[in-house]
Amino acid sequence: MSLPEIVSREEWHAAREELLVKEKVVTRARDALNAERRRLPMVEITEEYVFDGGDGKASLLDLFDARHQLVVYHFMFAPEWEAGCRSCSAFLDQIGHLAHLKARGTSFAVVSRAPFPRILPFKARMGWALPWYSSYDNGFNQDFGVTDEQSGQLVERPGLSCFLRDGDRVFHTYSTHERGLDGLGSTTSLLDLTALGRQEEWEEPKGRASDLGAPAGSDRIRYHDEYEF
Repeated sequence: MSLPEIVSREEWHAAREELLVKEKVVTRARDALNAERRRLPMVEITEEYVFDGGDGKASLLDLFDARHQLVVYHFMFAPEWEAGCRSCSAFLDQIGHLAHLKARGTSFAVVSRAPFPRILPFKARMGWALPWYSSYDNGFNQDFGVTDEQSGQLVERPGLSCFLRDGDRVFHTYSTHERGLDGLGSTTSLLDLTALGRQEEWEEPKGRASDLGAPAGSDRIRYHDEYEF
């Protein structure tokens, strides 16, 4: 195994400061990219998708749970599989407490093509409380590019899609797949993919920080059991 070079504490500090300059460049570039993502146009969803979940049938609008935004993780779980994808399972293991997303008016849900009766025991095995729905009877996966036909067979791939609600109208704002999922899982990383972002005053474009009346800024973060929804 190749290990880092051993140096003095002073040499380490000098090297760390040099790297920090480059890290700040990346942070500013990421902020600029997030702002550009928030400026993307959106497309209205007119298809009436019907999902199966723990409370029975649900529409895409229902998945918002009355909040303004929805983040959907496209979990690879084909109808004929006995268990869900291992990589997707590792991704869900990284998702933190949903209260912090909900405090920003954002819901999170998992969608797979497997029938819900097959999803349920696997979800219990993994110990997840995340909302999970089956798209077995609709074309949601195909429409959002996570189930493709190749050589006459349906092939799954992981992905994540973001939606925005305006009244009863639902809009698709962003999707990413495969390597685009690298580094995601924290509350801020998921919010950075959405049209409204973290809803903080410093973000561009302006005018999206106070629309929800939700807590914004690190000084308003609460313990997850202290939020009032």
